[in-house]
Amino acid sequence: MALYESVIIGRQDLTPSQFETIIEKFISVIESLKGKIKKKESWGLRNLAYKINKNRKGHYILLNIDGPPDAIVEYERLMRIDEDIIRFMTVKIKFIDEKPSPLIANKTEKNTNSTSIETDNSKSDIQ
Repeated sequence: MALYESVIIGRQDLTPSQFETIIEKFISVIESLKGKIKKKESWGLRNLAYKINKNRKGHYILLNIDGPPDAIVEYERLMRIDEDIIRFMTVKIKFIDEKPSPLIANKTEKNTNSTSIETDNSKSDIQ
């Protein structure tokens, strides 16, 4: 089976749980056609570079898929039909990177840096 990476952008007025339900529907289609989801990352609500169908923001999610081409064709067909999906892009890849994507890695880096700065400031207050 081939490996694919897919990024999906959902409408901004969906709640995260509604968007997750839509994604689970797509995942079940892939799994019913003998595909597997190897990695799933939710990037949350992010600003779009430009307006798409009157939306300025969108819910982003990344899926790494191991499946046959027929599963991907059906998966993309259903995404085209769904009104809650603003954009999607699926590309074929050679291997799945097990590390978190750069977007998630930057978030965790910022969180650890801000906590270390806070602890440094609290240490200087004690002295």
